[in-house]
Amino acid sequence: MSHTPQPAALNTPPLTGIPGLIQNWKSDLISGFLVFLIALPLCLGIAMASGFPPMAGIITAIIGGLVVSRLSGSYVTINGPAAGLIVVILDSVQELGKGDAMAGYKYTLAAIVIASLIQTAMGLLKAGRLSAFFPSGVVHGMLAAIGIIIMGKQIHVMLGVKPDAGSLIGTIAAIPNSIIHLNPDIALIGGAGLLILVLWNITSNRYLKMIPAPIVVVILGIILGQYFDLDHEHIVYNDIALGPKFLVAIPDNFMAGFYFPDFSKISETAFWVQVVTICLVGSLESLLSAAAVDKLDPYKRYSDLNKDLTAVGIGNTLSGLVGGLPMIAEIVRSSANIDNNAKTSWANFFHGLFLLLFVGLVPGLIHEIPLASLAALLVFTGYRLASPHTFIKTLAIGYEQLLIFVTTIIGVLATDLLIGVAMGMATELLIHVVRSLNWHDAFRLYFRIEQTDEDTYIIHINGAAFFANYLALKSGLARLPDGKKLIFDFSSASSVDHTVMEFIHDYSEDYERRGGSCTTQGLHRHSATSEHHLAARTLKRRATD
Repeated sequence: MSHTPQPAALNTPPLTGIPGLIQNWKSDLISGFLVFLIALPLCLGIAMASGFPPMAGIITAIIGGLVVSRLSGSYVTINGPAAGLIVVILDSVQELGKGDAMAGYKYTLAAIVIASLIQTAMGLLKAGRLSAFFPSGVVHGMLAAIGIIIMGKQIHVMLGVKPDAGSLIGTIAAIPNSIIHLNPDIALIGGAGLLILVLWNITSNRYLKMIPAPIVVVILGIILGQYFDLDHEHIVYNDIALGPKFLVAIPDNFMAGFYFPDFSKISETAFWVQVVTICLVGSLESLLSAAAVDKLDPYKRYSDLNKDLTAVGIGNTLSGLVGGLPMIAEIVRSSANIDNNAKTSWANFFHGLFLLLFVGLVPGLIHEIPLASLAALLVFTGYRLASPHTFIKTLAIGYEQLLIFVTTIIGVLATDLLIGVAMGMATELLIHVVRSLNWHDAFRLYFRIEQTDEDTYIIHINGAAFFANYLALKSGLARLPDGKKLIFDFSSASSVDHTVMEFIHDYSEDYERRGGSCTTQGLHRHSATSEHHLAARTLKRRATD
């Protein structure tokens, strides 16, 4: 593996703060409006799928835009509720509420507040780098499992059927029965929305691409909802009922959408399990998304992940106190923000401002949105998280990555997120131990940074390098000056896992953008688990130079 220097960003980075607003207000305002059109239906759908009132998603995005954008360490990320947290929050509502949805909602708000205070402290303690502790295969497996769960639950809503199932596996198994007994009118609304999303995803027509697909889904859903008269209760076909229950229900007054947390379960173990889960999954997703968005930034700016984590923690604390969901740096909306030529974090601010103006001025229009249209958005989102391409891409890296990936998925589906993630990490650890046959390597990575001349550094890596022990290496590399020649020497490494290979690859690309160069040596002494350039590698028993 070697790298050729990448060209630096051609454009001068935009100003930030008030000077950045003055310089870029027009492009950021336009992008903020377009992202608002995408965010509105997604916020409603995510909130309802999470067991929260629909207005909770709007509240979250408003705080993410108006507050977090002014505190964060990122430039073009959009903060708001995300599909990846649906499973966590819904589980909390059901577990803490014990059948009482409103009580579960208020208890979960309390868990969000406590989790967010911990999240804020993590950012202040510079714990942003801890996201690197989780193996790539486990993270992708967790997200794929979340995608499967979202699809399993929302397909029924899209078909207008409520399954008679008491468990996740039962809900997924009930999909064929829901297809057989679908509500034709509601299924038409949901199916049409899903078809639009698929067509928008595969089309190359740049004029269609300029129109946000989610808003098209919502507009079509409103039109069909009016045609089927969903505002009034009535019977159609073979005693199939239609009515307002298939539409979004929100209070007429925006202020009536605020609720406050109930901390009465703070002494119970179940409450703290939810706190840990919300904090862990939310922090991990937000950090990974912010880092991913940085790679899309045309100006090649790098977020201060610790500052970003602190800002999101503060935003989540406020959100939990007034009835909102936890938020993250959301990658789909952030990508759209970049595509719409956003320059600074003011685009995030404007997106929150437009949401506030919309719900304040025309809340009645939200009530006309069919639930099936929102469910179609979530089914499509779930599919993107768990598409066959994700499995194929993982297999290409190596069979051991597929094993970790699938183990995590099965663990999450069969138990819960924390146990599933732990199972995936245990699987990777076991693979590492079998491969290196040295338990000591599991706890410490031995490396040495040698400066051979003014412009050259050699990073000697010894023993086994894998997800649980390379944080010290990451910290050491962060202290190296820009514009130098770096050589990663793996000659004495007994094994290198995919997570470390991926980290060094990404680090090298970033370092080269800053004017340096990176090469590797010694990997010819290792056997790769697949043809993939980032596959895990093990030292050959009889390696020769």
